[in-house]
Amino acid sequence: MLLLIPTGLAVLAGISVVTQQILNANLRAALSSAAWSGFASYFVGLACMAFLAVILRDPPPSAGVMLRVPWWAWSGGLFGAIFIGLAIVLVPQLGAATFIALVVTGQMLASAGFDHFGLLGLERQPLDATRLLGIALLVGGVVLIRR
Repeated sequence: MLLLIPTGLAVLAGISVVTQQILNANLRAALSSAAWSGFASYFVGLACMAFLAVILRDPPPSAGVMLRVPWWAWSGGLFGAIFIGLAIVLVPQLGAATFIALVVTGQMLASAGFDHFGLLGLERQPLDATRLLGIALLVGGVVLIRR
């Protein structure tokens, strides 16, 4: 019962991801530009996060704190831009279900590797037979969705 709200919110996050990709792909078609569609997506997202920071009265980090953060911690936006750019181009070609299934497969493969080797500050969680079976089933699901 304790996981009901976090589980529901995670499902909502998944719904928002696919909705965002479909909307971005539609905007790309309307603007005839993947770059401007991605820019619009990030601009609206930036405005929403700024609004949230104001509402929460969340002060910006000090320069000292910002300088102590490892350089690679700042690269999340780069990977977000890669994701958004690829989604804008690929959702119309592959369809939303196939694209998201492939994205989830990529996420699972990468996260299993990050966990196994303890990369980027994660606690090591070695791959075991159960995790490998889960990955195999996920890849099988992608094949079935793509058929």
